[in-house]
Amino acid sequence: MPAFDAFRPLALLALAGLGAMVLSVSVGSAGLSLADTLAALTGSGSELNRTLVLELRLPRTLAAFATGGLLAVAGALMQVLLRNPLADPYVLGLSGGAAVGALLSMLAGVAGVIVTASAFGGALLSTLMVFGLAHGTGSWTPTRLLLTGVVVAAGWGAIITLLLALAPTRELPGMLYWLMGDVAYAGSPWPAFVLLVLACLLVIPAGRSLNVLARGPLQAAALGVNVRPMEWTIYIGASLLTATAVTTAGSIGFVGLVVPHMLRLVLGNDQRIILPACALGGGALLVLADTLARVVISPEQLPVGVITALLGVPTFLYLLYRSR
Repeated sequence: MPAFDAFRPLALLALAGLGAMVLSVSVGSAGLSLADTLAALTGSGSELNRTLVLELRLPRTLAAFATGGLLAVAGALMQVLLRNPLADPYVLGLSGGAAVGALLSMLAGVAGVIVTASAFGGALLSTLMVFGLAHGTGSWTPTRLLLTGVVVAAGWGAIITLLLALAPTRELPGMLYWLMGDVAYAGSPWPAFVLLVLACLLVIPAGRSLNVLARGPLQAAALGVNVRPMEWTIYIGASLLTATAVTTAGSIGFVGLVVPHMLRLVLGNDQRIILPACALGGGALLVLADTLARVVISPEQLPVGVITALLGVPTFLYLLYRSR
């Protein structure tokens, strides 16, 4: 693909992401015109508009963009690693481990950064468990890794059900919102945003090796790719991206599954294009979904995970229909 042809879809996705973010900070219970929004973003305009845009809506919008981008990139990497088009960031049980850590913190009566740290710790624990159990005394294979992740995820699901059954009634709404995914309580968006940028800068140079690895380990080894370290790097990197996304906004489904599929239908399967496109497309999709979650039953708000599921299920069924 010529350089200009490769740059054009990325530029279009970047413009779509920028437009989605401008729409997100403009729309809400108190709507703003485009001129008022741009004035607030540049530091002019009324103090009320600046507070509304810069302190309330913009951090949430950036958190949604970073979370969507992280999930989409992690999903694309998992599909390359497992060579399975149905793989997504949560297939190895990371969201379950993060959920157990977060719910235990909520049951203990803590909030804020402790919940975030507990969720991140739970995701890392799940990563170590899956990798250790799948490796065993010998080498792991994608099939063994996938099966181990499914079993561990089922175990986490049983623990989550137990915690919800034992939880006091007053704690249930916050726990359920976290499980469904919600950007409203996201903290600072910058750690997730910086990680997304670093991930794109690191994976794009490795795109050629990822293209070869997607064809199978034997062909990759024959063409000079150091397969095992590459697979470890993909697994650890995708796990880190997923853990950061989950700790930022909870368990948001379908973004990491649907976005890579949609982009491959349009752009092909060159990882040098797909991975940065996933970062931009996943971010734009989640920003739009979060905007819908805020306005569809305004002044009440829906968890953004509900919107992504409602959008993702028919979209994925349509993609399956097209690929028959």
